[in-house]
Amino acid sequence: MHRAPSLLTDSFATSQRSPRYEGVDALRGLAMVWMTVFHFCFDLSHLGFWPQNFRADPFWTSQRTVIVSLFLFCAGLGQAIALHQGQGWLRFGRRWLQIAGCALLVSAGSFVMFPQSFIHFGVLHGMAVMLLVARCTAGWGRWLWLAGLVALALPSVAHLLLSGPWVEAAPWFNGRAFNWLGLVSRKPFTEDYVPVFPWLGVLWWGLASGQWAMARGRQHWLPWKLPGGLRPLATLGQWSLSYYMLHQPVMIGVLMVVAWMSRGVQG
Repeated sequence: MHRAPSLLTDSFATSQRSPRYEGVDALRGLAMVWMTVFHFCFDLSHLGFWPQNFRADPFWTSQRTVIVSLFLFCAGLGQAIALHQGQGWLRFGRRWLQIAGCALLVSAGSFVMFPQSFIHFGVLHGMAVMLLVARCTAGWGRWLWLAGLVALALPSVAHLLLSGPWVEAAPWFNGRAFNWLGLVSRKPFTEDYVPVFPWLGVLWWGLASGQWAMARGRQHWLPWKLPGGLRPLATLGQWSLSYYMLHQPVMIGVLMVVAWMSRGVQG
């Protein structure tokens, strides 16, 4: 399965004493809702209620791409806001440790359920690495737009080279030691795969967009107050890491009980 990330970008976005940006939180919340529907459909397929091909069907793979992109773009926006509000490395480090710790939990949990295809570099792993890179490159300014474009293009270039003139190097880049970079000739068999490239490009563009919006005279849309009907999305977006870690165990647990009860009735 390709799981949409979760994500946790709210933990990095602002300090508790800084104002929230409801529009950014709501956009993240929208991604959370979409991710939940996506995962619910995957769980139905996994348990045999509604078989679908989540690895190859464009209907599902395209949705996964959009969901991950929304999360990473919001992560970039969050970093721009955090830096504008003066977030220091100490607070960033505490939040980063939360992300890294949850990534390890995801790997452990997925190994129990999917030992042959457990998640060794999924969305939380990728987020942890990419947020560090974003923090260190935030000073690039307008060059972030070009860097993002290069990051998006690199996997296609690498695929051509590793399938052609550099084919002898393909086993190295395809192996687990380096496939987290995303410069591979074939994707690894895993339940979630969010490598640094091309996804760092999306986060860089979110960072660049946030820096542009926070510039003088251009940030008026970020503090925009949401209509009452959309505020639940903003609330969900503020708790994205906790929600991400809990929603799948809850849904899978409920569906497994339903599957067990339905087999008992049929039996």
